[in-house]
Amino acid sequence: MNGFSKYYQKDRQTRLDILVQQKKLTQAEVDSLIAPKLDLTLGDTMIENFITQYQIPEGLALNYVIDGKEYLIPMVTEEPSVIAAASHGAAIVRRGGGFKSELKERLMIGQIVIEQVKDATKLAQQLEQMQAKLLQLANEAHPSIVRRGGGAREIRIRILAPDLVSLDLIVDVKEAMGANMLNTMLEACASYLQTELDAEILLSILSNYATRCLVKVTCEIPVSALTKGELAGEKIAQKIATASRLAQLDPYRATTHNKGIMNGIDAVVIASGNDWRAIEAGAHAYAARNGSYQGLSTWQVKGDMLIGELELPLPLGSVGGSVSIVPLVKLNHQLLELQDAKELEKIVAAVGLGQNLAALYALVTDGIQKGHMKLQLKSLAVAVGASPSEVSAVVAELLAKKARDSATAKQILEEIRGNKREQK
Repeated sequence: MNGFSKYYQKDRQTRLDILVQQKKLTQAEVDSLIAPKLDLTLGDTMIENFITQYQIPEGLALNYVIDGKEYLIPMVTEEPSVIAAASHGAAIVRRGGGFKSELKERLMIGQIVIEQVKDATKLAQQLEQMQAKLLQLANEAHPSIVRRGGGAREIRIRILAPDLVSLDLIVDVKEAMGANMLNTMLEACASYLQTELDAEILLSILSNYATRCLVKVTCEIPVSALTKGELAGEKIAQKIATASRLAQLDPYRATTHNKGIMNGIDAVVIASGNDWRAIEAGAHAYAARNGSYQGLSTWQVKGDMLIGELELPLPLGSVGGSVSIVPLVKLNHQLLELQDAKELEKIVAAVGLGQNLAALYALVTDGIQKGHMKLQLKSLAVAVGASPSEVSAVVAELLAKKARDSATAKQILEEIRGNKREQK
């Protein structure tokens, strides 16, 4: 993307100036990022017992090409290496033409669970016969979504135990995240079932296990593009594939493998104004769909190509909730040049796969600490009191001494300041 070369090496003001020069944001919009005001009214509206705003840094991931389109991707995270890793992974994938995405459908699922069931099979048959009526009631409960082309689409009945039956309502929520919409529909149907069948309703609520909202992203990278110093690309590709296989076999490794994926996914989901906790819950449930907890992504070598794939449920919205009321979220959607919720889902999945590639690449080459350490040392320098102009010098000395403790950092800072005083 033109104008963003060596973006990470520039100071913050220059980065902001580039956003204006490249017409990603107006000067007024950039000014709102420089000194954001504490919106007490907004905070008090969004949560209970509001006292202040807790800030987490936001940056931009670069190098992403998804279905032929270039993206600047806002990410909100406190972990130093996440954005650097996401951008690095995307740069590698870009050498193979970028990410490809596939999204078959975008439907949400909610449950009405009936308890104290005497004959589950008979109840399931009754519910099947009521399908048309239940769909009608659901749509009448939320007519605005029907006018926008969405609405209740299917009913699914599952016998969970001899005394427990789940009626699953499957809904097209269009551009919304859909939680409130779906819960309204479910409660309308539950009220009807109570009256018509004398059913004992245990609960009526959406499910965050959105298996009808799956997104798949893939990439193909020439193994030659993975070469690093003396280490051949073929060897690196083989190690990445083996590390991927390990995440399918060992839940201890799979947990950390998936945590790395979610580092990127959560950061974009937060920046987009969506519910990252819901996405986390659904992703981890999907990782265990085969009866054991496994890695969400897979990597394999085919010929001279390393092929990566990531599939997971991503029920994201482009309207509603904090998406519609938080000013920074609106700017982030603008930076993404977002068209709709489906596009957002593809972007988030691509960042997850890019993040995963960067982590595996680091693990099988230099080890994870080398990339992390410089960024961690910057945080350490700030923690011991270094000013912005002193951070680089403190980090350089820590690297030279191969030290990473606060006592050494303090000593180095004192020496730097002592030398400055002597020079004066």
